[in-house]
Amino acid sequence: MSPWLFYALLSALAAAMVAIFGKIGLQHLDANTATAVRAVVMAIFLVGVVVVQGKTQLVSEVLADRKALLFIVLSGVAGALSWLFYFMAIKSGTVSQVAPIDKLSVVFAVILAVVLFGEKVSLYAGIGIGMISVGALLVALG
Repeated sequence: MSPWLFYALLSALAAAMVAIFGKIGLQHLDANTATAVRAVVMAIFLVGVVVVQGKTQLVSEVLADRKALLFIVLSGVAGALSWLFYFMAIKSGTVSQVAPIDKLSVVFAVILAVVLFGEKVSLYAGIGIGMISVGALLVALG
């Protein structure tokens, strides 16, 4: 198995557990406050990973590259908005409806990659993107 596929599958499994743990944890809490606490936990965890890997000296490299830093900050803001909206959605909706709609991010990412980066999508990939769209809607609305 390719490393990218292995890590992508682990990512998908971890994302599924975010939905499950989040739904359980949000039962009697404000979604935005819970998301903020989750973000702090994530930050501490990820700083710990960098420390354990001995890569703390690379932080200055990230901070020195202004353009890269801008887009990393924008990515962080987009991620925070995504999780705020996601937790608000699973607080009031069902995981089985919210999670498939959330995965439409795959469709949006491919469309944006084509528009912004000129990435090419094969016929099969285009069919797959269409199937993801239809599948997400069928699961969420069915």
